[in-house]
Amino acid sequence: MKKLSTFARVRNLEGWRAIAFSAALLERMLPNYALFKEVTGYDDEGVCRNCLNLLWESVKSPKSKINFSLQLEKVELVTPDTADYDTFGVYPAIDASIALAAAINLVLKQDLQGAVVVSKLSQGSVEAYLLASDVDEDEVKTHPLMAFEVALQNALLDVVENDNSPQQVCEALLSLALEEGISNIGLEIQA
Repeated sequence: MKKLSTFARVRNLEGWRAIAFSAALLERMLPNYALFKEVTGYDDEGVCRNCLNLLWESVKSPKSKINFSLQLEKVELVTPDTADYDTFGVYPAIDASIALAAAINLVLKQDLQGAVVVSKLSQGSVEAYLLASDVDEDEVKTHPLMAFEVALQNALLDVVENDNSPQQVCEALLSLALEEGISNIGLEIQA
C-alpha cells in the first residue's frame, strides 16, 4: 500500500481532529507573529494568542460557547498589511494570521479543508523564509528546516489519527509542537 502524502493525510482529517492538528501547527507559527509585533511595535492586543487558546478550548470542551464569527472578525482586523512594512517578518506574521483565520473557518464549517490550508501555509512560511535566506530553490525541499517541518507535521498526524480522547490528543499535540522550542521557521519560542 502506498503511503499517503502529508497533505493527503491532512485532507482526511475531520472535525475536532482537524482543528487540533491546525492548533498544533499554529503554536509553531504564532511565535513568528509575536516577533513581528515585538520588532515593529504592532499591537494586536493579544487577539491571536487568545483566539488560538479558544481553538484548543473548543476541542477540549466541545460544549463551550465561543463566538468564532466574532473571533474571525478580530483576527482579520489584526492581520498586518505588507504595504505598511518593509521587513520580511511581516510575511510569516501574515501567514500565521491567515492560518488562524483558516482554522476558525474550519470550526465554523465555512471551509472543511481549513487544516490543509494551515498545513500548506506552515510549509509555505518555511519555504519563503529559506528562499529569503538565500537557500537555493533546488535545496529547499531537502533543507533541515523543511525536512523538520514535514517530519513534525507527520508526527502530529500520527498523534491525531490515533483513538485517544480529545483531551489526550491535545496534550500530546501541544507537547510535540513545542518540544524543540522553535517556531516553524526556526525562531526560538519564548516561554
